[in-house]
Amino acid sequence: MLEAKAIGERILAALPGSEVEVRDTTGTGDHFEARVVSPDFAGRSMVEQHQLVYAPLQDWLKSGELHALALKTYSPEEWKKLGGR
Repeated sequence: MLEAKAIGERILAALPGSEVEVRDTTGTGDHFEARVVSPDFAGRSMVEQHQLVYAPLQDWLKSGELHALALKTYSPEEWKKLGGR
């Protein structure tokens, strides 16, 4: 059973300087939602942003330990325009 903290730590290790918030959406430790604000996302498509987030989690995704991860990704500029909600 995964914890949101472990997922967040892996994302931060892959995207240093990012703001990462992860929450367990079902309480079962395999379905999560993450919001990631990263300077690495500037100028990248949403697909490219999501690939950067999924990359450090591949072993958990392939094993099924991490069954689902809903992503919301933003560059700092996009996040600021949204009012940091």
